[in-house]
Amino acid sequence: PRDDDEAARLYRRAAEQGDAFGQSCLGICYAEGKGVRQDDAEAARHYRLAAKQGYAKAQSNYGEFCERGMGDLPQDLGEAARYYRLAAGQGFAQSQYHLGKILPGEAGGCGQGATCRARRGRSIPRAGGA
Repeated sequence: PRDDDEAARLYRRAAEQGDAFGQSCLGICYAEGKGVRQDDAEAARHYRLAAKQGYAKAQSNYGEFCERGMGDLPQDLGEAARYYRLAAGQGFAQSQYHLGKILPGEAGGCGQGATCRARRGRSIPRAGGA
């Protein structure tokens, strides 16, 4: 839909039925303040719901919120890496880029301007299961 309010309403309906695409899109609506009041905490919540269902874009977005400490989430590069790996494993290029940016030895690792705990002597755990 072209109308942001209508789009948010339809995404909410889908999200309430457990649809991962709807949850992810509703997260984007909250992150960008389109059709709803901008709310990073709600965006993170919807991204996480969709990410737990294996939706790669939501995994990437949730990973980014973890990396930056957005939406009431503490900054956690290990958790970010976990979600980036899940999406990257599905071929999601944006997550492959982010993963390479925060981890040494992954696609070049610790790219220019990246914050990397491993550089400061702290390792970042590998992702466990989903």
